[in-house]
Amino acid sequence: MPQYLVAIHHPDTFQSSDESEATVRAIDALNEELAAARVVVFLGGLKPVREAKSLRAQTDGKVVTTDGPYLETKEHIGGFWVLEVADMNEALAWGRKAVIACRTPVEVREFGIPT
Repeated sequence: MPQYLVAIHHPDTFQSSDESEATVRAIDALNEELAAARVVVFLGGLKPVREAKSLRAQTDGKVVTTDGPYLETKEHIGGFWVLEVADMNEALAWGRKAVIACRTPVEVREFGIPT
């Protein structure tokens, strides 16, 4: 069965303390529903983007590490689920539930796993 990334997008200014108790309960309920459906491969929340480190290869073969995300954007991935479901339609159905629970935009993308 194919696997899909369901990624939660937060603004760069997002703080986990900004989430209401209702949002936390809704996310917990969604996680329980996903677990009961046995579709979760992995899930996780990410630390704030300001704690990210980026690594870049230089032409001399060295790798430079810098503070912050690789891309300068106004949003970042704040957490995600990896789901194993029948098809994109089922992944999108879970994504719709994630949008409602998290109260933030969600991206759904299939993994390109070689066979």
